[in-house]
Amino acid sequence: MPTWDTTKRFEDDYARLSADDRQRFRRAVERFIEDLRHGQGFRPGLRVRGVQGAPGIFEMTWARDGRATFEYGDRSRPGDAHVVWRRVGSHTIFSSP
Repeated sequence: MPTWDTTKRFEDDYARLSADDRQRFRRAVERFIEDLRHGQGFRPGLRVRGVQGAPGIFEMTWARDGRATFEYGDRSRPGDAHVVWRRVGSHTIFSSP
């Protein structure tokens, strides 16, 4: 099972999301975790890819205008990915991913 952390900025972003957006994000994270556990890449609907101009930072789509950025951190358990959630919100998060 992957482990995770959040940045303060992510926590602030998350607090500003509507209840519906929080629910959409959590559902996308469930699919994200499933994909990480199976280790065969991410399903196309999550649109996980690198953030242009920000090496080591990735984005995930969780709604039409919903994005989250993350990076991989040091593994706390052998064989399990460790994800650090950096930002969550609309496309505006890309000004500082």
